[in-house]
Amino acid sequence: MAFTARMKNPISQFRFSRLLVLIIPFWIMPSLVFAHTGADPHNGWLHGFSHPLSGLDHVLAMVAVGLWAAQAHSRIIWLIPLVFVMVMGLGGLLGMITLPIAFAEYGITLSLFVLGTLLACRKHLPLSASIILIGLFALSHGYAHGNEMPQNVSMFPYAAGFMLATMLLHVCGIGLALLFRNFISVSWIRFSGIIIAFYGGFLMIQ
Repeated sequence: MAFTARMKNPISQFRFSRLLVLIIPFWIMPSLVFAHTGADPHNGWLHGFSHPLSGLDHVLAMVAVGLWAAQAHSRIIWLIPLVFVMVMGLGGLLGMITLPIAFAEYGITLSLFVLGTLLACRKHLPLSASIILIGLFALSHGYAHGNEMPQNVSMFPYAAGFMLATMLLHVCGIGLALLFRNFISVSWIRFSGIIIAFYGGFLMIQ
């Protein structure tokens, strides 16, 4: 009833439509990228951009970062995603030069479980602890992207591609959090966290 009443308000309808316009392209974009992947095997930017979108673990983790930033750090909503992308770039460089990082694969699955749990429990961490946690997860994801870079593409366009795709997924998560909080229910953020944590736990026992 509350949601129906809100949507009868023309201002709410406009805000809701504007959010959908912002969010929907981020869900459509992966299919457009995959439709063109392979057309130019030397296109480093396209390879980099499509890499974070090619695995459900990366997609869910990046969206979870945006959800958590919007839920736990509303006043500094962009700081957590920006820290993630910058540290991920460093992790990508380490992966490109094949410097071994033993915890990288575990860090990816752990990021799903931990971020999902934080979302489900609506747990707020101190800013310093949040940055350290996000930095470790970003290092793991960045290393995976860099380590899987094709040998026939250029390093910097590839890095720019996966960093941009990651930022767009963060924006998608922030947009979903705002959509849930303003027009539906914050319970949907917690429900999203449960799904993400469950998937991360499933990957951990595989």
